[in-house]
Amino acid sequence: MSVASRAADVVCVGETMVVLSPPDDRPLAEQPTLSLAVGGAESNVACGLAGLGHRAAWLSRLGDDPFARRILAELSAHGVDVSAVETDPERPTGVYFKDPGPDHTRTHYYRGGSAATGMGPESARHPALRRARVVHVSGIAAALSDSCARLLEAILRDRTVRGPVISFDVNHRPALWRAAGKDAARGLLSLARAADLVFVGRDEAEELWGTVRPDDIAGLLGSVPVVVVKDAEYGATSYAGGVRTFVPSLPVEVVEPVGAGDAFAAGYLAGLLEDRDERGRLRLGHLAAAAALRTRDDVPVMPPRAETDRLLDLDEAAWAVNSARTAVCSA
Repeated sequence: MSVASRAADVVCVGETMVVLSPPDDRPLAEQPTLSLAVGGAESNVACGLAGLGHRAAWLSRLGDDPFARRILAELSAHGVDVSAVETDPERPTGVYFKDPGPDHTRTHYYRGGSAATGMGPESARHPALRRARVVHVSGIAAALSDSCARLLEAILRDRTVRGPVISFDVNHRPALWRAAGKDAARGLLSLARAADLVFVGRDEAEELWGTVRPDDIAGLLGSVPVVVVKDAEYGATSYAGGVRTFVPSLPVEVVEPVGAGDAFAAGYLAGLLEDRDERGRLRLGHLAAAAALRTRDDVPVMPPRAETDRLLDLDEAAWAVNSARTAVCSA
C-alpha cells in the first residue's frame, strides 16, 4: 500500500546506504569476504516501526544502480513504503563498511556526493509528509550537505509541513561534521530546539554541549515539548509536560550496539502512536533496542507484540523481574 493511497503513521527522512560487513569478529583488513546488507538511521527507524505493526514510509534519494535496487527491495521486504524515494541518475548510492575491533565496531563511510546529499528543502513539501502523524529526521542529514541542512531547517524550523509531530534524533556523527567544516554543537542544538520530540544520548550531549546530567540536557533544550535522554546501561529519561519519567536499563548480552539507538526510537514512537504513557513508551523503546543489541544486523527482528504487550502492562516490580529474565535493556 503506497503513501499516496494510505497515509503512513510515520515518514522517516534521510540517507540509507549499502553496508558491507565481515561475517565474524576479525577486523576488516583480515577478511576474505564480506556480506552485503542495508543500513541508515532513519530507514532503520522505519523498519523498526513496521516490525512493530505500524505504517512507516521512508523518503530519500538513491542512485540509479544495483545498490539502490537492493535497498528498495530490502526496505519493502521489511514492510516500509518506499514510494516517496526518488532516483538520481547522476549520483551514486552511498556505501559504508563495518570494521570489528576488540573494543567496538568502527564504521567507514563512502557517502560524499551520494544521491542523498542532493536532497533539499523541496523534499519538505512532499505530500507524504503532510499526511503523516509523525515525521522523523536526524542530525546526520544536517551534516551531509548544505542542501540537506536546508531540508532539515525547512522541516524543523520553517515547519513547511504543519500538523505532524516532528521527531528529531540528535545522532551526532563527529566525522561528518568535521568533514563538512560545520559547528556541530551549534547546528544540532538549533535544530533540536525546533523539534516537538528530541532523542539524545547523554554521552553525546556531554560531548556536544558540556551537559552532564539528563536534567541539564532537558533544561538546555528549553521549551521542546518532549525530550528523551538515553544513558546507555543506566536507563532512559523522558521530560514531557513538566513530568520526568525514568525507566532503567536492564542487562542484555550485547553482540553489537550499532542500530540500537534507532530501534529505541522506533519503539518509543510506536508507543506514542499507540497512545501509551511515557513509561510505556520508554519500555517499548528498551524492548526494541534489546533486539538490536543482540544482533549484528542494523535492522533487528522485533519481538512479538503479544510478548511486548505483556511486559508493558507489568507493574514496576514485575517489569524488573520479567524483563531481566528476558534480557531486555535500553539503547
